[in-house]
Amino acid sequence: MKLTSIKLCNFRSFYGTTPEMNLAGGDIHNTTIIHGNNGAGKTSLLNAFTWVLYEKFSAAFASTEQLVNKRAIAQTERGQAVECWVEVGWEHDVTRYRVKRSCRVYKNSTELEAGKTQLTMWVSGDDGKWNLPTQPPEDIINQILPASLHQYFFFDGERIEEIVRSDKKAEIAEATKIFLGVEIIERSITHLKGAKKSLETELTAIGDAETKQLLRQQEKIEREIDSITKRQSEIQQELEYQQTFKKETSNRLRELSAAKELQERRQNLESQKEANREELRKTREALKKVISARGYTVLLSDTTSQFRKLVDDFKQRGELTSGISREFINELLKSKRCICGADLNAGSHHHNNVQIWLERAGSSTVEETAIRMSAQVDEIDKQAIVFWEEVDREQVRIEQLRQTISQLESELDSIQERLRKDANEEISSLQKRLDEIETKIDELNREQGANQQRIAHLETEIDALSKQIAKQKLNEAKQVLAQRRINATQDAIERLTEVKNRQEKQFRLQLEKRVQEIFMEISVAPYIPKISDKYELTLVENTAGIEAPVAASTGENQILSLSFIASIIDRVREWSEKRKMMMLPDSSTFPIVMDSPFGSLDEISRRHIAQTIPKLANQLIVLVTKTQWRGEVEEEIAERIGREYVLTYYSSKPDCEQDYIELGGERYPLVRQSPNEFEYTEIIEVERG
Repeated sequence: MKLTSIKLCNFRSFYGTTPEMNLAGGDIHNTTIIHGNNGAGKTSLLNAFTWVLYEKFSAAFASTEQLVNKRAIAQTERGQAVECWVEVGWEHDVTRYRVKRSCRVYKNSTELEAGKTQLTMWVSGDDGKWNLPTQPPEDIINQILPASLHQYFFFDGERIEEIVRSDKKAEIAEATKIFLGVEIIERSITHLKGAKKSLETELTAIGDAETKQLLRQQEKIEREIDSITKRQSEIQQELEYQQTFKKETSNRLRELSAAKELQERRQNLESQKEANREELRKTREALKKVISARGYTVLLSDTTSQFRKLVDDFKQRGELTSGISREFINELLKSKRCICGADLNAGSHHHNNVQIWLERAGSSTVEETAIRMSAQVDEIDKQAIVFWEEVDREQVRIEQLRQTISQLESELDSIQERLRKDANEEISSLQKRLDEIETKIDELNREQGANQQRIAHLETEIDALSKQIAKQKLNEAKQVLAQRRINATQDAIERLTEVKNRQEKQFRLQLEKRVQEIFMEISVAPYIPKISDKYELTLVENTAGIEAPVAASTGENQILSLSFIASIIDRVREWSEKRKMMMLPDSSTFPIVMDSPFGSLDEISRRHIAQTIPKLANQLIVLVTKTQWRGEVEEEIAERIGREYVLTYYSSKPDCEQDYIELGGERYPLVRQSPNEFEYTEIIEVERG
């Protein structure tokens, strides 16, 4: 998708029909810069894109129900309608599209009545004419850039750090399904489960009494699993809500000057506790791996002792003596000639003497085997010693971590007790609220854990029942066929589930690696971004050899979120490349529209981001204030500008302070005095030489 133009009419601060804004989309000059002061309409312009395409708005877009320009409403007679619309053009897969979303407000005698929005699309044909599409416009837009991904391409830079919030991970996890085609796999699994259920119903009707009973038991257990799984989803949502509530309450407590020092100490201790818990988990996993890999060696001590005793017995009996081997003597007797040249004819004196050595000699094969096995047995005994050393080391580490966690918990309990008994009623009240939240989280975690165990137990029961059903003696051909189909369906479900799990894991690891690369390119801080199994986006440091969570600043979170968005875009490009049916030139082209991406950032970070963002997408549209643009940002982006506009805000405030921006040696107005009682915004194109 390459955006080509946008045009507005009576949309928020834009009065009347604006000039069409043509957007840059070249290979080098791929950037469109839109300048405007705060309140001039930059956020409105960002939301004009998301409204026309998805009928969605950014978090900072206030009063979403008031889309129609106030001046247009005021100048309309009662009983008449005021129309508001946005029209966007773009190209994709060598096809041009235009889409227009409009809404009307009816001005009644006492109130305004909003009508429904209407979406219209036109698609260019090979003859250059514009035609209505054969598919619904919403479907076409979602095929090009799905709605669940739009916030990664159209975003408010000042609130970009919201992406790292814990309550956003569900959205991220859902979005990843689109990249991987996991949605298709999940639908396939759902359909297969439905088919399996139908086949089992069929088998219930034609099967024998015992088979019917087993199937009824299986169906009952499956219903229980569905019920528990539904409850697990509810618990997860409640946990996310409680965690958000806990964070907000902790922040409120931290804002109180009397509790700030204690609260900061507590948050630091909680970070240490979490890091030590993670290290404890890793150490336990390491211990499991050691036991799995070498645990068998300690169980072979009796066997290795018996082997050595057998070898010693062979040696004492002379069966493993070094020297002439049986194979060598047999070869002499077979050739009937000794190495001294004497004939070894059967019954002769020489033949009988050599024959005697046959009984005394040992087998070279047995001796070689004994030597090889002795070396292997020695290695097993050595591994047993190494095994105990590793086990002792990991167990010591586990005990140290347990003690550290216990000490941290004791100090945390002490802080909590001090806050509970604080003379300041607000502090004690907030701490008691935190205690209640912690209790609720603990209860939910326990219930979630019990449910997981219950589901695992029930799945084991179902597996056992499935095997019993498969072993039933099915005499009729229909029964045999139905069971074969059930088995084949279950096998397909298991294979698809494994494919889905592997794809999700591989994608998460690739995404994490790309986020780390981009973050390190932009940020000066030595932190490492991490993406958990649940798609929680965090920063960690590894200065002491142990990964510890970082209490990231707003600026760091902005960089982290921007790094995440850049990684998402890379994955979308790859997703688009894989799904296209023909080698088309722009099917992996996607835009980024950013409002104020340089908010809470220092000079170095601003420069690094200004260097990086034009590389993130094939097309970039940036909305900036004068202060955000000047200096290092302008220096880094200026050469990539293909189009440039200024939003001139007309203020209805008497004697307002006018403002200008100098671009390409020309002055362009940012703020002007309104010639009437209304405030509104005009769009001016910048002409650079």
